[in-house]
This record gives sequence, structure tokens and C-alpha cells, in this order.
Amino acid sequence: MAVRSFDFSTVDARRFTKVAERYQNLRVDHNSTVTLITESGDRQASVNFRFTANYRAAEAVVGLIQIEGTLVWEGDAKALVREWSGSGQMAPEAANEIHTVIMSNCIPEAVILARDLRLPPPIPIPQVNVQAAPKPSKQRGPEVM
Repeated sequence: MAVRSFDFSTVDARRFTKVAERYQNLRVDHNSTVTLITESGDRQASVNFRFTANYRAAEAVVGLIQIEGTLVWEGDAKALVREWSGSGQMAPEAANEIHTVIMSNCIPEAVILARDLRLPPPIPIPQVNVQAAPKPSKQRGPEVM
């Protein structure tokens, strides 16, 4: 199983508030959704997806980033399409691979769009904690008794 190609078809990013407005509890939720799976070859399936990052505060919807696209997944395409058509679900191995590829391609794009709209990035920023270097201790040689 492998993803052979990945393409964006739609990118939509919006800020609904003024840049100067600040919100206390801004929450950023992101997810990926598979919208359609079709067989595109003997062992290939075309997977349409939507990635969404919602920016919400208690008082207002602050922004929205939405990316849609298609990827080509290679593997047992017939089984994948059959499972998807029947239950709207995929085998866990295929779902993990597909959603990981979607997130790893869409998150960097969403970070750039968020920067352009002056929204926080849709990923946690690492916290830097610089600590003073420990002072060298005065060590004595071994005590002889």
C-alpha cells in the first residue's frame, strides 16, 4: 500500500474578524475527511479529501481554512472501494496511511495560509525553555581515610 500522487484542487482561507481583535480562548480544531473513494485502475483508488482548520473563540468564529484535493492510493483498490461504499469506513491500515498523508501535506499549507491571514498556526508551537547552564561543582578527589 502506498500513496502514488497527491494534488490540491481547492484552497479556501478566511478570517472573519479584524486583525486587532484578540480572543482569550482561541481554539484551533483541524481534521481530515475522506469524501469519496473510486477505483481508478487495476490496483489504484482515487481518494477525494477535505482538510479543515476551524478557529473559534467563545465569542465568535475567527477563521476557517479548508483544503480539498485528491490522492491516488495503490493497494487492494477493490476492497477499499467496497468497504467505503458499504459502510463509509476503511481498513485501519489504509485509513492511517491515507489520513497521515493528508495531514502531512495539508498542515504545512495551512500554516502558510494562517500566517498570511494573521491567524495562529494550526499546530502547537513548541515551547522553548532556555535554562541556565549548571555551574560546575567543585569536585574533590577521592577521600582517603
